[in-house]
Amino acid sequence: MALTTSPTVTGAIAPDTTGLNFFRADPSLMDLLRIHLPQDMLAHIEPHLDRLGALAGDHLDNCARLADRHPPILHARDRFGNDVQHIEYHPAYRELERVGFGEFGIHAMSHRKGILGWAGTYPAAAKHAFTYLFNQAEFGMGCPLNVTDGAAMLLSRYGDEALKAKYLDRLTETDMSRLTQGAQFMTEKEGGSDVGSLTTIAKPEGDHWRLYGDKWFCSNADAEIAMLLARPEGAVGGTRGVGLFLMPRRLDDGTANSYRIVRLKDKLGTRSMASGEIKLEGAVAYAVGRLDRGFVQMAEMVNWSRLSNGVKSTALMRRALHDALTVAHGRRAFGRRIIELPLARRQLLKLILPLEQALSMCFITADALDRAELGGSQEAAALVRMLTPVLKYRSTRDARKMTGDALEFRGGIGYVEEFACARLLRDAHLGSIWEGTGNIVALDALTRAVGRHSAEAALAADLAARLDESGAVPVAFRDRLRRNVDAAIGFAQRVARDAGNEADARRATSALYHVASAVYLAWEADRIHQHRGDARRLLLARLVLDHRLAARDPFALDAGRGEDRIADLLLGETPAPMREIAELVAA
Repeated sequence: MALTTSPTVTGAIAPDTTGLNFFRADPSLMDLLRIHLPQDMLAHIEPHLDRLGALAGDHLDNCARLADRHPPILHARDRFGNDVQHIEYHPAYRELERVGFGEFGIHAMSHRKGILGWAGTYPAAAKHAFTYLFNQAEFGMGCPLNVTDGAAMLLSRYGDEALKAKYLDRLTETDMSRLTQGAQFMTEKEGGSDVGSLTTIAKPEGDHWRLYGDKWFCSNADAEIAMLLARPEGAVGGTRGVGLFLMPRRLDDGTANSYRIVRLKDKLGTRSMASGEIKLEGAVAYAVGRLDRGFVQMAEMVNWSRLSNGVKSTALMRRALHDALTVAHGRRAFGRRIIELPLARRQLLKLILPLEQALSMCFITADALDRAELGGSQEAAALVRMLTPVLKYRSTRDARKMTGDALEFRGGIGYVEEFACARLLRDAHLGSIWEGTGNIVALDALTRAVGRHSAEAALAADLAARLDESGAVPVAFRDRLRRNVDAAIGFAQRVARDAGNEADARRATSALYHVASAVYLAWEADRIHQHRGDARRLLLARLVLDHRLAARDPFALDAGRGEDRIADLLLGETPAPMREIAELVAA
């Protein structure tokens, strides 16, 4: 939670993070990797994470700044007047592609053995450590990496052998000359969150289909392969009549498929990456899996995507905290360093807390996803069903606020595009829209995950087990956590039982997130204390209870209730044993 100060030399203006190694500056990441990864795997990826951390703090950050300033340009014709569309990218964007896809192969880690010299594929926790570091420099490129990963997952699970033989290998390539990037074109004017109302039609033609319609928001617009949903001609309405299709950018003879990029979106954030509107004019496509299971198959991919979304939002928060801490350590005001000012220290705690909550929830969700996907655990699958919407809902909303609050540490210059703060704030707004807006995701968590699948039972069981395992955590504090878990689970069940309580879905989803993160933070504190004698993460669990779940008197002078000492510990670099921390969580 401490920061290795940036080597940037400045005068009156506070330094930025240029030259900072984002991996070395993040002890929480290493602590959680030790908990969630086998020792041999961690030893193998650590030097690669270290290299990526150095790149993210300097070279990739410079590329991201340039790519954001020079967004893609759609050209409808070539210089000879032929109707040949292409998108022009700045060289900095191509360099981001080379590092993400080529050097590190983040998109292929779940699918292809041998990435970065590891004999097998990587579990989600390892892959997303790379996602997390890369996106601290560039959030826009995170989308092409993620959707290519998702396209490979859908094809490998549901495609027939001919389709897989034709397309799968190139989706997981790290050789840039052979790589095929993927995309998912889902959103329509009529059907964004309401997928069942989509109007794209698929008409059979021999061994393939022809697609007609419009896709309204298509990121990675010029990807060579797009996965999309369409309604086969004559199929029933709603989501049951929707099929999943693979649509290539080019046909076997090299000619362009029959669809056009009508225009590129002029977006608030992720400006480096091309998002467009697509008009399908009889485009050739191939069915992927059963035609009556398209929506269900795509929904399975959403678990992967929502986890990735949470990781990327967490990355934005970490980058924002790096910047705020760099300012706090590197600037003097009123005769003191900002890090020494009481109100600034309190605000830094408010930046640290949502970040560390999200980081814990990301790794717990990644671990559950691996146990469900690789181990076939039904309990883990139910836990994933609960955690992914909860993580996506809260972490993305926290990123919006946290990046804005972090910008304040730099003051007026933070509002200027020369520094990263403004870009982080713009990019953060995508997370709460992508893969469902806040209302849609909260309803998914409550009406479906809880109301239809009773997935809260798996969460309650997991939280109880983690508390039972945390023997070094004071019993009284564990009991306080248990009471909050029971209250949050009960609240969620009441909301899910009665449709008249739908308006409380957002509060109930937040409550589940906060109690879960508090328990996981306490469990991690126990593990980290066993490893290296540091229990400070337990202080974050206390702050969650105090600031996210406890009823507070708005007129009470309570900011000093042990928080000066908590700030000393969390903003410092010295480990603290459980006996010292126990006194603070008992206060």
